[in-house]
Amino acid sequence: MRRFTWAWALAASLAGASHEAWAQSFGTELHNTLMPASGAMGGASIARPQDLTSSLNGNPATLTQFRGTQFLFSGGWVEPTMNLTQTSNLPTVGQDLIQPFSAKSAAPGTPLTNVGITQDLSEILGLDVVVGTGMVTTAGAAADYRHVPQSNGTNTSLLLLNAPVSMGIKLTDRLSFGTTTSLGIAYYDGPFVGVGGMTPDYALRGTLGANYQLTEATTLGAYYQTQQSFKFKNAISLNFLNYNPNIDVLMDMPQNLGFGVANTAFFDGKLLLAMDLLYKYWDDAEMYSPVYDNQFVVQLGTQWTQGRYRYRAGYVWAENPLDPSPGLNLGGVTQTGGLPVVYYSQALLAVTCQHRMSLGLGVTDFLPGIDLDMMGGGMFFDSEQLGPFTTSSLESYWLAAGLTWRFRRGSCERVCAPDTFATRR
Repeated sequence: MRRFTWAWALAASLAGASHEAWAQSFGTELHNTLMPASGAMGGASIARPQDLTSSLNGNPATLTQFRGTQFLFSGGWVEPTMNLTQTSNLPTVGQDLIQPFSAKSAAPGTPLTNVGITQDLSEILGLDVVVGTGMVTTAGAAADYRHVPQSNGTNTSLLLLNAPVSMGIKLTDRLSFGTTTSLGIAYYDGPFVGVGGMTPDYALRGTLGANYQLTEATTLGAYYQTQQSFKFKNAISLNFLNYNPNIDVLMDMPQNLGFGVANTAFFDGKLLLAMDLLYKYWDDAEMYSPVYDNQFVVQLGTQWTQGRYRYRAGYVWAENPLDPSPGLNLGGVTQTGGLPVVYYSQALLAVTCQHRMSLGLGVTDFLPGIDLDMMGGGMFFDSEQLGPFTTSSLESYWLAAGLTWRFRRGSCERVCAPDTFATRR
């Protein structure tokens, strides 16, 4: 009986990591898709980010491209449409049944915020060093089927915020190195009424990055990001048991590898072309490994500069991460409910849309010393059949805008001191 209970508890925890705001994400991570400038370029930002929060959340070596003192505040809104169809009965942690139903999630759209500040220390230290910190929304989600009695009160949410502390240093005129230590706090609530509650936990994550100016027009970037492991203590409470009714839930954000290239060789530097390649190690991540395979992502972005204006566009192709042969084992426990429960869990995590597009506009000196960046994007409709009983469909759009205040050397239209990076940042 104890093995049976643990299995269903873990299955519920997996289903609980649903994705209303992850409707533009890769698996369940946003990366830089909602940053006010980089987001308009499909999130492409590993080699030459166009907003400072993309450096803090991505490749910290690119911090050396930001001069003086700069502060960015941005907000975003994600509006997904998620539908779930279940045609068979499924037992829940509370020993009730999820009955057949077909419905749209009633959770509203999700607001997200990203804030960052960078400080150029070269005039103080005599070294080309830039430090930065902020608060970044890594994931934000809510799914609600409580309006459907057959769903047995399925309702879930997860919010993950990270506070990065980053440093970038120029080792040579062409080579930069950077590191980020990020403290994340996640708030988790499982999907079934009466057995779960909002539970917080903290976890650290590290990033190592490098940036290399191959030519005057071409820049390369790369980074490695460690796993971020959360343990939500007593996240599920099975009050009908007489022994150990509280169960911990484990969840990892995966290891990530990123490589990027950016080029400004065309039209006298007015055209910026950028491409990022991202690889996500879901197979090694607790909670996700039974339902996700490792995932490959291509992000393409372009920016045309015309005077004070930056016109941006992006396209993203993201590999479908769902494992076609999902495992029956979650956290070392075999699910006695079998594959139907696994497929139901996959449906709540099915960010399967492979194609996304984005557009945006940037205005330098929108006000004196203040830049404005804004963007919008959309994910094309996609439907996924998971096993014989479960179907999930998803489409979404998102908007974001931000203001960047630039002081001292950062207020220059181009870098004030001689520098190999000839960008407005």
